[in-house]
Amino acid sequence: MNQPLTRRAALKTLGLGAGLSALGFLDRGARAAEAATARVNQGAKPVTITKVRAITCATQGSIRFVVIRVDTSEPGLYGLGCGTFNQRPLTVVTAVNEYLDPFARGRNVDDIEDIWQTAYTSSYWRNGPVMNNALSGLDLALWDIKGKRAGLPVYQLIGGRSRFAVDTYTHCSGFDLKQLENAVKIRQEQGFRHIRIQFGSYGSQHLSAKADFRETGFGLPADQHMDSLPYLQAVPKMFAHIRATCGDKVELLHDVHERIEPIEAIRLCKELEQYRPFFIEDALSPEQNGWFAQLRAATTVPLAMGELFNSPHEWVPLIKDRLIDFLRVHLTQAGGFTPTRKLAALAEWFGVRSAWHGPGDLCPIGHAASLHLDLNIHNFGIQESINFNDATREVFPGTHTLKNGYAIVNEAPGWGVDFDEEKAKKYPLPAHPGYWEPVRRRDGTAVRP
Repeated sequence: MNQPLTRRAALKTLGLGAGLSALGFLDRGARAAEAATARVNQGAKPVTITKVRAITCATQGSIRFVVIRVDTSEPGLYGLGCGTFNQRPLTVVTAVNEYLDPFARGRNVDDIEDIWQTAYTSSYWRNGPVMNNALSGLDLALWDIKGKRAGLPVYQLIGGRSRFAVDTYTHCSGFDLKQLENAVKIRQEQGFRHIRIQFGSYGSQHLSAKADFRETGFGLPADQHMDSLPYLQAVPKMFAHIRATCGDKVELLHDVHERIEPIEAIRLCKELEQYRPFFIEDALSPEQNGWFAQLRAATTVPLAMGELFNSPHEWVPLIKDRLIDFLRVHLTQAGGFTPTRKLAALAEWFGVRSAWHGPGDLCPIGHAASLHLDLNIHNFGIQESINFNDATREVFPGTHTLKNGYAIVNEAPGWGVDFDEEKAKKYPLPAHPGYWEPVRRRDGTAVRP
């Protein structure tokens, strides 16, 4: 316990200080401390942002990557982030180059939280996929810089590992049950323990036979067709077949992709209980969140939701009321690493696990950010995986690898992923702008994904 400093003790201390000063001890000590501080702080001059810019490429064919690079006042030090919004890439480029760049220049790269908070309100109106992806690119790049300055991978900066690697799920589909069965068995042989199964494309569109809207000239000839009844009849049969032919040990997942009515989703989930799905994803559209209480009360099937959300506030009611089991956050849509970390911490206290959205239209830097968070958080559930092609691995050296169903991150400082801008020029964006093509019911009613 510290005792109060008496007058006599103070005088003794001052006398000792004067004596040490006379001997030169304090002067030498002060000079040594100042020199050490100067070495650590490199002259105490802050490292600042000098430029923020967006770069596009399409190494995965039709997918439109948006990479954000942040340059700094320290020669050779830069950070990389992902702002990929496949359906509106050029709007993100404009938001970064015309708005976030002048906003961010001159700011201290160490102040990630302050930069995120002020950039978040810099457009006054919050959220939205364009602003959030632009902000995510800046945020991820600053975390990359932080890791590089510390000489550590980002997951080490937030507390280290909770697991040796990140367990993932992969995707299998087939236009008949035997084709799907074969695809699942191949993935099992590759070591995957969690497999998402789809019968054909989303909504089993190949089962919808007649599109009456086309005969009347409604919409465009290329518009797709999906009726809910064939899909609702096919999915339980799909689960039954895969369970019978591929065994009980494999964890099976399925994505409804919000393409049916809420009451149909409730009935489908009840039917699927007997096949013990690991989770059913996006049974409801974001516009129908109010149905989650009824869905939860009706079935014990684990529910995953949220890849289409933009604001962390959209997840909060589902978390606090324990209406979902897995968070399907698309990290760049949520605004980056900074807000997603906080969301993961909130979810932990309500027993909700992570299942971050990890599709092909998230560049390797975005995947790295998800994986670093996966390594750290206690309430990790599963990670969606993508095995990038050779062109992507050439342009993004350091991209994570997959082994026995686990994702392995590069242990280099920061995200461990670099970006070769010159090689990226070989892969320009495709001519098609990237919007989702309409899907319609037989009478032409638009289906909401």
